[in-house]
Amino acid sequence: MVRAARVKVMIFDVDGVLTDGSLTYGPDGEVTKTFNVLDGLGIQLLNKTGVQTAIISARLSPIVVKRAADLGISHVHQGIHDKRIGFARLLEATGFTAEQCGYIGDDVIDLPLFARVGFAVAVPSGHPEVQHRAHYVTKNAGGRGAVREVCDLVMRAQGTYDQALAPYFA
Repeated sequence: MVRAARVKVMIFDVDGVLTDGSLTYGPDGEVTKTFNVLDGLGIQLLNKTGVQTAIISARLSPIVVKRAADLGISHVHQGIHDKRIGFARLLEATGFTAEQCGYIGDDVIDLPLFARVGFAVAVPSGHPEVQHRAHYVTKNAGGRGAVREVCDLVMRAQGTYDQALAPYFA
């Protein structure tokens, strides 16, 4: 896929993409999220190929900061309801163009970025308006391998997939 081949920065929404969208509230009001290990390794592999990774999320969560640090996601923009603001900061920090960015989201809050990035991806459980405007809709659900699917797709499009997986076949 030509659009995936151009990606220099892959950006992830959190709720509904890196997670299944569920929010679990503990007895003291703390919120927990569940992340998928397949997605995590996909992000780490993508990072090793030279594609930068980022998070832009409307919600603010210390859990996301911890997960991003664990995976080597170098750009984290949270608590930003107008995701265009986080996107502008990301472009400024990286020096890449909007066309060189990919973004995976699931709801209408993500549409402003879908209109800007070169590779817009939706998850199958995402809002119909988001799916309609996506360049690609994953087969796997958010929090259930969608991110890994996209990371693998980008690596295959860029010809780095075999190299990224080679250490595991030794």
